Amino acid sequence: MALQWILIFTALYVLPALPVQVADKRQYRLTNPTPDELLRDLTTDRPDLTESPMTIDAGRLQFEINALGYTRSQPDDEGVAIDSFDYAVTNIRIGVTHNSELNLVWQPYGHARTRPSGGMASSREDGIGGLDIRGKLNLFGNDVFENPGDTALALLPFVSLPTDRNNGISPEDIEGGIIVPVAVALPMGFGLGLNGGVTATKDEEGSGYHAEAIASAALSREWSDRLGSYYEIATVLGTDDPRGDVLLLGTGFTYAVTDNVQLDGGINFGVTSASDRINPFVGLTWRR
Repeated sequence: MALQWILIFTALYVLPALPVQVADKRQYRLTNPTPDELLRDLTTDRPDLTESPMTIDAGRLQFEINALGYTRSQPDDEGVAIDSFDYAVTNIRIGVTHNSELNLVWQPYGHARTRPSGGMASSREDGIGGLDIRGKLNLFGNDVFENPGDTALALLPFVSLPTDRNNGISPEDIEGGIIVPVAVALPMGFGLGLNGGVTATKDEEGSGYHAEAIASAALSREWSDRLGSYYEIATVLGTDDPRGDVLLLGTGFTYAVTDNVQLDGGINFGVTSASDRINPFVGLTWRR
């Protein structure tokens, strides 16, 4: 009988307190991929604007595709609004080591229609978008993020490069910055993602740059092993837009088709006059 009570006590109190044993995956590299049985659960940097601190496993590729996105801007002071369509904007995530990755974000095609006020004829621009080069370094939480209270932190520097300065789709100037992604596991399937960062943004007039602060928070909920949803708030502060700063509210869903394929969709709403009015989108993620 005493042995039975010892076993019960150990199962209830001792075992849960023991540290989680995590496989040592430091030997895996870009040229020595992580085997399937050691892969982390699929995590993505989409569909919300808040970046995840998790990296993909070494030697693996992950394609995060914004299949179709539409953006309607707020009218400016002269009543001009822009309708933009983005097609197949893809973030190619490349696992370099067990806690670092390289990202290449490229827009193969998009078009924008400018709609002046007063019945004037609209104009259209189209072409390829810019190229973002990003790196992500996870500092902790990559492999231990299952229980309420678990946290993860990463650094994500990036640079945006123009591909065609004259097509109205690609950015016209080189810009860059750094984002600090944080994640907190909460009870009942909830999770909290937080981002803070700063960008060097080209001035609207002149040849200089100014600093803009970016911040976002996303509250997610896993309703089942496959279905999830999120609510988000995001802002850009310190812009030189005469209409002020950007503030967005967003919501969306994710649906895991398999362990390596996820569908998603969402919509962002602009709150301030400097924000885009509406931005619905659908996309998918595929890991190999």
